[in-house]
Amino acid sequence: MTAKIFIDGEHGTTGLQIRSRTADRRDVEWLSIPEAERRNAAMREDMLNSADIAILCLPDDASKEAVSMVAGNNNVRIIDTSTAFRIAPDWAYGFAEMDKDQADKIRSARCVANPGCYPTGAVSLIRPLRAAGILPDGYPVTVNAVSGYTGGGKQMIAQMEDVNHPEHMTANNFLYGLNLKHKHMPEMKIHGLLDRAPLFSPSVGRFPQGMIVQVPLHLENLNEGASLESIHAALVAHYAGQNIVTVVPLEDSAKLGRVDAEELVGKDTMKLFVFGSTGGAHVNLVALLDNLGKGASGAAVQNMDLMLSA
Repeated sequence: MTAKIFIDGEHGTTGLQIRSRTADRRDVEWLSIPEAERRNAAMREDMLNSADIAILCLPDDASKEAVSMVAGNNNVRIIDTSTAFRIAPDWAYGFAEMDKDQADKIRSARCVANPGCYPTGAVSLIRPLRAAGILPDGYPVTVNAVSGYTGGGKQMIAQMEDVNHPEHMTANNFLYGLNLKHKHMPEMKIHGLLDRAPLFSPSVGRFPQGMIVQVPLHLENLNEGASLESIHAALVAHYAGQNIVTVVPLEDSAKLGRVDAEELVGKDTMKLFVFGSTGGAHVNLVALLDNLGKGASGAAVQNMDLMLSA
């Protein structure tokens, strides 16, 4: 039987990317509201309740409203791409490679919270070290990141690309979240298995898609025996048996002179690097991904496929 999929918010950046990634598929039937009718509440509610899977590409409050519209309909399963439910205990976190059993949790869940782009990179680096006992309780984790401007949605895309926009941006790179209270921090803490919130410093560059997330570490402040090699081995062991997250060999990382934030544009995979020197005092963990791929729409499609395989 062909599954019926409805994207609530399909005309936004994430929704459009999901449709482009699935344009040639014949195993699903897409339910759609014409853009001119996107504010038709009755039509929206009907579409939500007619779907086998509803993918919500909406702001937080609108996502909560959509979930309430299908609260009594157990036939509808949900993938939400907002921040509204990412730390909700009764929602499956949609990062299938995060743990060995996470894909099965997503496959059987009624409600799945798609991860944020920055947290996908941060959690991918932090959680394995917490699980392996390398990163101690209380460690002051710092996360530094740069994203392509499409992560800001249609408004930022227009601000960056349209020179006639009243709020046109001319900066090639800028920091934001300067109050250190970014909405992704609770997600990083909970799914990174941290006992204290990280210090998170995000930035945006003048390139459409791509992302680098960095977690620098002081080896002397980690648990005994931590080294460049043991940290790399922990990541390799954690991600064994899947083909989405790749841990780059140490010898390959050592040959690199730079990491290009746009390397994985258009792909739904992620690369992890461990940089440093044997016997050195520090390591820098780096996650490379497409902010609209594994960081958003690509992950949503991966979660949809897992749910359809149940």
